[in-house]
Amino acid sequence: MSVCLDAFAILTWLQDEPGADLVDEFLQRAAGEKDFRCFVSLVNLGEVYYRLYRALGRGEADTFWRDALQKSPFSPVEVTRRRVLEAARIKARYLIALADAFAVQLAQETQSPLVTGDPEIRMLEEEGVIPVIWLKRPGRGEQLP
Repeated sequence: MSVCLDAFAILTWLQDEPGADLVDEFLQRAAGEKDFRCFVSLVNLGEVYYRLYRALGRGEADTFWRDALQKSPFSPVEVTRRRVLEAARIKARYLIALADAFAVQLAQETQSPLVTGDPEIRMLEEEGVIPVIWLKRPGRGEQLP
């Protein structure tokens, strides 16, 4: 089994928020097991980048980007025309952010559960579009759904 991480999951891990331990467990597995991967779309890495840039500055964001692509146990996935079209179709059918549509598309493609705490994804799980591993949402004690 592998997992797909969205920006919510990566930011949870980076900020050591509730659920970070689960993301860390997945990253540790990806670093140590050859058959386990933490897939992430470059679009979602870009989302993390701009949020870090705004909050901590370009230097921190650049360090994250470099490490995510070269040193980390993330398995970044390139954006292709086919993936853009599939994500756009998901976005057209569901009220989710475009970056979230790329995470959903990648979860479908890799047949991996999406790790997130983003409530926009709940409908897709309920409709059987993708399986989801839910993280706790910051400031709330419960897990979704």
